[in-house]
Amino acid sequence: MRELKIFSGGANPQLAEDICGFLHLPLGQITLSTFPDGERHCKIEEDVRGRDVFLIQPTSPSVNDNLMELLIMIDSCKRASASRITAVIPYFGYARSDRKDEGRVAIAAKLCANLITRAGADRVLAMDLHAAQIQGFFDVPVDHLYAAPVLNKYFIDQGIQEDNLAVVSPDEGSIKRAIGHVRRLGGKLAIVDKRRASALETTQENLIGGPIEGRVALMFDDMISTAGSICGAAELVKAAGASEIHVAATHGVFCGPALERLEDSPITSVVVTDTIPLGEASKVSKIKQLTVAPLLAEAIKRVHHDQSISDIFASYEP
Repeated sequence: MRELKIFSGGANPQLAEDICGFLHLPLGQITLSTFPDGERHCKIEEDVRGRDVFLIQPTSPSVNDNLMELLIMIDSCKRASASRITAVIPYFGYARSDRKDEGRVAIAAKLCANLITRAGADRVLAMDLHAAQIQGFFDVPVDHLYAAPVLNKYFIDQGIQEDNLAVVSPDEGSIKRAIGHVRRLGGKLAIVDKRRASALETTQENLIGGPIEGRVALMFDDMISTAGSICGAAELVKAAGASEIHVAATHGVFCGPALERLEDSPITSVVVTDTIPLGEASKVSKIKQLTVAPLLAEAIKRVHHDQSISDIFASYEP
């Protein structure tokens, strides 16, 4: 592992330290600063010539600042003659802008992929992209990880009986994810019929499948942003008679009125991972954070040694 170097941006340094802890490596020395006019500056404080470099930086809020910092870090390593640069992006911002769903709009996810590639990244390591096809937006190899094993293990450890469980997909786009969790956890499958009125407004019309009444309902999604959709789905599930409602998501973005909505909702608990720091959300008693550091550490080790990533998920079908 001597030729491996790991550096962290400013978005989630604790996750980077935890990853290095599992790999028994020191976190690389880097200086990140901001000029008075808001411009970012980066200096790699140790030799990376000929090294295999991993840069850990989720492009979470503040998205534009963290994205620009990642680009500058990549460029710094490239100009310092690193042998290979892997951008480790636990949360990939702009992922919801993955297609033209109406006229005269940008596909920002593709634009961000181009920026990261042109900056000098040789490969990308990401977790639970909002849309799987984003992997194809990059012109370099992408290793796509899933947090599902971590979330599944948590709920298995809770000892919920299979005949008392219902796995609920909060919308049609999450059906495949929900089916994967049913295979691992058991229980009945239900689907919320979500209608999107605008980029900021959704309604939940019907509940398909089940039964839900008297069961513990688990809802899985890739992210919780403003929590409007997930809280609306929870209201529908509660009305169907669920005894408890637990929500699990890989990325806890928690922006806008999310925390207030979750507090006022019938949701029993919210489980997210540490791809994004909790910040103010850590004060909400309903929210619990799990770590994906061991999963990312294992993936980094396998990339460094040119080993299979898919073997990590050999027993998991997303």
